[in-house]
This record gives sequence, C-alpha cells and structure tokens, in this order.
Amino acid sequence: MSKEYCVNGAGLGLRRGHMMEELLEVNPAQVQFMEVAPENWIGMGGRLGKRFREYTERYDFVTHGLSLSIGGPTPLDLALVKDIKTFMQQHNILKYTEHLTYCSDQGHLYDLMPIPFTTEAVHYVADRIKQVQDILGQRIAMENASCYATPGKEMEEIDFLKAVLEEADCELLLDVNNIYVNSVNHKYDPITFLQSLPKERITYCHIAGHYNEAEDLIVDTHGADVIDPVWAILDKAYEAFGVFPTLLERDFNIPEIPVLMKEIDQICQLQQKWSCSNNTVSAHA
Repeated sequence: MSKEYCVNGAGLGLRRGHMMEELLEVNPAQVQFMEVAPENWIGMGGRLGKRFREYTERYDFVTHGLSLSIGGPTPLDLALVKDIKTFMQQHNILKYTEHLTYCSDQGHLYDLMPIPFTTEAVHYVADRIKQVQDILGQRIAMENASCYATPGKEMEEIDFLKAVLEEADCELLLDVNNIYVNSVNHKYDPITFLQSLPKERITYCHIAGHYNEAEDLIVDTHGADVIDPVWAILDKAYEAFGVFPTLLERDFNIPEIPVLMKEIDQICQLQQKWSCSNNTVSAHA
C-alpha cells in the first residue's frame, strides 16, 4: 500500500516576486502545492495579504520556518509557535516544517548554525520538537540541514538525524541538495546516506541549487539551477522510497516563471517515470 502524503506532486516555494497573475495562471498539473516561510506572512494585510489569500485558496500549502531555532540554547519562542498555528488555521495550511539547526542566542544570528551531533543534543532537540508538536496538535517535519562544520561531533550526521526523528516521533523534510552539499563538504557517499534514511518518516522533499565556493566547499544558496548530480539523488530517492511530493526552492537570482517551470517539469518527469515503474511492478507482482 502506498503512503499518503500531506500534499502531492511537484511544488514551488512562493516568493513575493511571484505575486503576479502569471503564476496564478500556471497549469495546476505542473505546480500542485506551494510553500512559504510563515514568518514572512503572519499578520500580512493590504494588497499582499489579499493576493496571498488568492494563492492559498487555489493551491495546497505547506510552511517552512526560518526562526524556530529548534537547537538553540535559549527557550523556544512559544508565542511564535502559537502565531504559526493561527496562521495555518486561517489559510488551511497542511504542514509545518523547520530546519534541524539553531539560529538564535539572546537574539537572532541570521544564519542556520549546526547542532552538535551528540546524544545530549538528540534528547534536547527531541524534547523541544515535542513541545512544538503539542502546541500545533500535529507532527512537524525537520529538514536534514546543510552544514559547514561539525563542532562537538560524537556521532555521524545520519545517526544524529535518525535519532532525533525517532525520539521526537516527528517527520522528515528530505532535502536532496543538502545531502549533496554535505557529501562534498564532509566527504561521504550521498547515496549511502540517502538509503539509510527512514522511508516512513518522509513527508515531502526539497530540491535546489547551490554555489561552489571551492572544489571541497559548497554553499547551500537556493540561488542557481539544480545540477545533474542533485537530480540523480532525487532519481535514486524515488527508486528507493517511491514517489513523494517534491518542491523546488529558489530564493534569489529568481528567473522568469517559464524558466522555473522547466525545473518543475523535470520533477514531474521523474515522478512519472517512477510512478509508471512502480505500477508495472505491481501489475506483475
């Protein structure tokens, strides 16, 4: 039996630059869901607020937070979590996701900092995720994060990630670009990492571009086209886990909508490829 997901198909991260009729008229067979950072839209009124409502009435939506700071040393911003719950209810948003990082310490750091890969950190982060889930009344999804250093490391990234997901009983927002980035920066095999993930916890997926700072240093920017090795990881993910919803992230250097749609179409083509393959296997089982 195939798994049911909160959304389906291919998705696009909605940015304010997209708030135009051109995107509203995109074929729903291409873009089936959208994602926003709730912090950028909570309490938004006026023309932009009205336009945002047009989108949430037309598309399924998920949220990807920026400032929960789940691994941070200071108490969780529970007022923010309650605002996010209200925002999701107002717009019938289906899922809340965040980064498995921290971004504040007596104030915002304006970057996503790596959580130490330790047993102590697993317990600490899992307890905070449970707090958020209790307030929202649903399981949230944590994203496997890109990182450029591993301070205090006592276990491998994959073991830390799986331990947090298990102890918190939360879901996984799978980011295939982050797997590729970390595999280069920390010299591990991306497919081995991918195949070690818990299939049952994947809720949807991100794919994005990045910047090559040096041969052995990649920066996760969401500001470039997706490269072939990252597409190859997505292809392997569908092969290993079946087809799941996948969203294209593009945060700056944003091209015209027809250019973005070419990458959306590439997601759809891979999904169709593996949907047909799985149906063929089922028919002959």
